[in-house]
Amino acid sequence: MTDYIVRATAANSQIRAFACTTRNLVEFARNAHGTSPVVTAALGRMLTGGAMMGSMMKGDKDLLTLKINSDGPIQGITVTADAKANVKGYALHNDVMLPPTPAGKLDVGKAVGKGVLSVIKDMGLKEPYVGQIDLQTGEIAEDLTYYFAVSEQVPSSVALGVLMNKDNTVKCAGGFILQLMPFADEEVISKLEAKIGEISSVTSMLDQGMTPEMILEHVLGDFGLEIHDKIETQFTCNCEKKRVEKAIISIGKKEIEEMIADDKPIEVNCHFCNTNYQFSVDELKDLLKKASK
Repeated sequence: MTDYIVRATAANSQIRAFACTTRNLVEFARNAHGTSPVVTAALGRMLTGGAMMGSMMKGDKDLLTLKINSDGPIQGITVTADAKANVKGYALHNDVMLPPTPAGKLDVGKAVGKGVLSVIKDMGLKEPYVGQIDLQTGEIAEDLTYYFAVSEQVPSSVALGVLMNKDNTVKCAGGFILQLMPFADEEVISKLEAKIGEISSVTSMLDQGMTPEMILEHVLGDFGLEIHDKIETQFTCNCEKKRVEKAIISIGKKEIEEMIADDKPIEVNCHFCNTNYQFSVDELKDLLKKASK
């Protein structure tokens, strides 16, 4: 099944909702970066949240970046998404191993630790919008819930989950974001809070084979759920050799001359998808000519 996001409203548009399944894109990231189970869970949650938040953006060229800088062993995670829910991302340290929590879960909170979550929205204006919060738990879903409340003043409930197989591949991944609109009445708010309190975990729903539509029906079925559309989401990196060439040219003649003087091919790595691009000495000489123009 391809990964996708469902966008919906409920309670006469007093609630807007997003739910998704992201198993394939999280497995792609795990495979590309060789992440340990706890890093897969942390990066997978960020990718899932980023995909849904990207799909909230209006303009085709709008870009969203979620960035965590923290003191846990992962130290940082960066995820970028566009309005079509194409998403990519990486963690600074992929090989973190930690004992499970007392409940037997992957300890994402300890792997991430304390730090700052930045949300950067580039909507083609002079300056991008930047919202920043201190991490509340490092579990990512709670941190995004807090971000929406503090930075955007939108009461929200974010649930994100990644479940691993015994061979450390991704069994299922996904989540939901529910948001109350400013005109939501007290009855809807209290009823929704009670319903959210009954949910065990998004991972258990995904593990039972529930689709995004079924998850929203389970949570919002009593509120007059209206599903509006469904969009595919995938791990997509726009890196290519031509872009890397431009990056090398931009560092200047002196640095390229030093690379050529070493008389060895160089390798440039894309952080987002872990693709390596090789440049021979002859190719570097060609780039030096372009840099000299």
